[in-house]
Amino acid sequence: MLQIFYESQDFFLLKELEKLGPKKGVITQSVKDVVQSLVDDDLVFKDKIGTSVYFWSLPSCAGNQLRNIHRKLDSDLQTSKKRYRELVDQCNALKKGREESEERAEAIDKLKAIEQKHNELKDEIAEYADNDPATFEAMKTAIEVAHAAANRWTDNIFTLQQWCSNNYPQAKEQLDHLYNEVGITDDIDYLPAIALAFGCAGRDHTSG
Repeated sequence: MLQIFYESQDFFLLKELEKLGPKKGVITQSVKDVVQSLVDDDLVFKDKIGTSVYFWSLPSCAGNQLRNIHRKLDSDLQTSKKRYRELVDQCNALKKGREESEERAEAIDKLKAIEQKHNELKDEIAEYADNDPATFEAMKTAIEVAHAAANRWTDNIFTLQQWCSNNYPQAKEQLDHLYNEVGITDDIDYLPAIALAFGCAGRDHTSG
């Protein structure tokens, strides 16, 4: 596609390039994408004049572009070389005092032993996590909330049973059968106080 521009040094519409592209081995369907990639790389220029978009490129433009790319790559190369030298100097500085010796090997062995002991203690602490005071208090709070919720729903059941009995006394047998089907039996009652569950002194509790 660049040869089309360089040989003619003219301006083209896209439809004109689509006709010329196959002569250079570029199929018509790919011309638009190829030209756009050249525009993105600043090897081809485009401008809108009126309602038409024109494309053009000159050999001198390509030369300037290549020179700009060369300058940028050369600058990047110099920057990379400088960074490499800095890293080499840093590496050499870090090696000082870390030469292989019996003392260094012994220190490394001690460090590994301490790290292993540290990991063993962490695992042991994890085994006793359930006895952690904070964990215990959180469990206690959760149990108290669940206990209160259970008794609240028990109270709701009793209230519902009483309402049904007052409003549908003739359906007592059917209601009892329905209660049994859903698990509401005669022995349902409020849960007792939970203080003893934590080894504390409980208070006398009278079921409602």
